[in-house]
Amino acid sequence: MQTLQAGQPAPSFSLPNENGEIVNLTDLAGKKVLVYFYPKAMTPGCTIQAQGLRDVHTVLAEKNVVVFGVSPDAVKRLPKFIEKENLNFSLLSDEDHKVAEAFGVWGEKKFMGKVYDGIHRISFLIDEKGQIEHVFDKFKTKDHHTTVLGYLEN
Repeated sequence: MQTLQAGQPAPSFSLPNENGEIVNLTDLAGKKVLVYFYPKAMTPGCTIQAQGLRDVHTVLAEKNVVVFGVSPDAVKRLPKFIEKENLNFSLLSDEDHKVAEAFGVWGEKKFMGKVYDGIHRISFLIDEKGQIEHVFDKFKTKDHHTTVLGYLEN
């Protein structure tokens, strides 16, 4: 797994959101974009992470940051997660995990003695010109939002 690093161009992508509408990264030029990869909607860690970003959404918006959560979940699963947790940002479906592979976050994982391929919980802040500004790969799910805000405020 070769995770992209700060300074590299972000891979261009087009993914369906919770409404089945296609979101293109290139359409967001001029804004900072936080793309956070998470394994599965409505699981404990993913829920805590999403709630944190929901709670600081206004502050992120004031800093010109748009948030997208990306998972291999099917589009039909995403509205349920958004509604249940009252999320105020879009979730994108990467069912074939091609975007996760392009960012270098799809790879071998181990859990309870099992080895399998899946998404690693890593986030990327993409700058206004489409370059990766910062990679968030060391955080606890409950602190993800404060880690992102801490970076943006420094």
